[in-house]
Formats: sequence, C-alpha cells, structure tokens
Amino acid sequence: MAKTILAVDDSGSLRQMVVFSLRAAGYQVTEAVDGQDGLEKAKGQIFDLVLTDQNMPRMDGLTLIRSLRGLPTYQKVPILMLTTESSDEMKSKGRAAGANGWLVKPFDPQRLTEVVKKVIG
Repeated sequence: MAKTILAVDDSGSLRQMVVFSLRAAGYQVTEAVDGQDGLEKAKGQIFDLVLTDQNMPRMDGLTLIRSLRGLPTYQKVPILMLTTESSDEMKSKGRAAGANGWLVKPFDPQRLTEVVKKVIG
C-alpha cells in the first residue's frame, strides 16, 4: 500500500508540481489549499507525512503544525515545511512548532522525492 502524503499550499501550480513529483515516485498525495483545509483533511485521515507551506491565507504553516501536534494521531507523523522562508529564525520557529525538516522553494523535484523517501521510505 502506497504511503500517503498531505500536500498543503495555497499555490495551485506549486501543489501540482509537488503532487506530480510525489505520485511519480509512488506516493498517494492529497491536496489542501491552506492550513485550515489541511487541518480538516488531517482530522479525517491519518497521513504518513505532511508537507506544508508557511505563508497561506486562513491558517499559516506554523499554526497548522502546532494544531497537528496537538492531535494525538499527529504527534509522531513527520511534517516537512516547503516554503520560500529560509531564515534561521523561521527554521527555528518551525522546529519549535514541531516541523521535522525544511525545504526551500523553488524546489528540485528529485531532491523533494529523495527527502520524502528518506523520511517515510
């Protein structure tokens, strides 16, 4: 059975690139248009990994991560940030919120797939 990934980003074109790359690598990917949508979808299904942007309407990535870590089912699920934010301060905030890794946009699809494989197999 394919591993499941929740891809959360308000950019439809970026989500399509993420989905295409990860599906080509054999993962089952569900899309969410922002943090609120991601949280609602995560409450309905336990994903093997969550990949989220930071800057989104309605709910940003850090708030999504904190909300997911507050759910018993997501305390140990890997969460990666995929964002334009690359400062050490933001990465520190991400780690404090519960993010397990950080990828900076624009991303290399092969690198994304390698990181995801390393994290969830």
